[in-house]
Amino acid sequence: MIVEAQNIYKYYGANLACEDISLSLNQGQVFGLLGPNGAGKSTLVKVLLGLVRASAGTAMINGYRASDTRGRQHAGYLPELFRHYEWLTGYEWLRFNARVYGIPAREEQGAIRRALELIGLKGREQDRIQGYSKGMQQRLALGAAILHRPALVFLDEPTSALDPMGRIEVRDIIGQLKAEGTTIFLNSHLLSEVEMTCTHLGFIRKGRLIASGAREDFMKTCTALRLETGPLAQDLLNYYENQDMVVERDEAGITLRVADREGSARIIREIVECGVPVYQAETLSLGLEEVFLDMMRD
Repeated sequence: MIVEAQNIYKYYGANLACEDISLSLNQGQVFGLLGPNGAGKSTLVKVLLGLVRASAGTAMINGYRASDTRGRQHAGYLPELFRHYEWLTGYEWLRFNARVYGIPAREEQGAIRRALELIGLKGREQDRIQGYSKGMQQRLALGAAILHRPALVFLDEPTSALDPMGRIEVRDIIGQLKAEGTTIFLNSHLLSEVEMTCTHLGFIRKGRLIASGAREDFMKTCTALRLETGPLAQDLLNYYENQDMVVERDEAGITLRVADREGSARIIREIVECGVPVYQAETLSLGLEEVFLDMMRD
């Protein structure tokens, strides 16, 4: 296992930030951790990296305890709130990080050149960082995180400051890292980015990891029934809304959240028994946004 956490608890005073979290990641996975602000995402990452100490439980990265610097030697980290020495050039900043990582002198230039090409800053490396846009600074921070070709990379909101083209470039970088066997742990509020990028998902709410697994498994379990019908009785509409089943309503019909095929058949039967014609019925797979909303409901 590249990442393994067992029964992680983290208290800040009387506040419980992480509660009994167990998680494992294999080589080459792109894992997206999703949850609202304050759910414990960043705290969990800091525990796994050994930046804060867990109150209870065990965290391992790259075969070492999170507190062991040998594990962190093969990990990269892009924090959400990164800082640069802005009086340096982009090249000087990457060279500084190369020496912090202990990259051998004979490999330093090649590592910097590869990073610049990956993050799209080749040709701007001699400019001072203070003249970079926010998006360029974020890409530079990403370049520093992957400079030493780590086996594991933690990315906290890696596309938050980027325009659409920048987001596409970061997706391409993540895809290339995955193809090289790098494991990626991603925190992001951009659900569309996670849906296109991640192979595995985890959902955290109020400090608890409530579900994790392959992305396809979550997408299969969140389905909807699109119905084109005659006018539905108000009491039936009220029932569906009270059960939090309504995804969308329009003049042509209604889309309802369903659990399985039997649920779809029951809904159609209910409507027909009320004397309402059903002109068309179609089962849909809902997107990650609906999966996320389902997971975050108490």
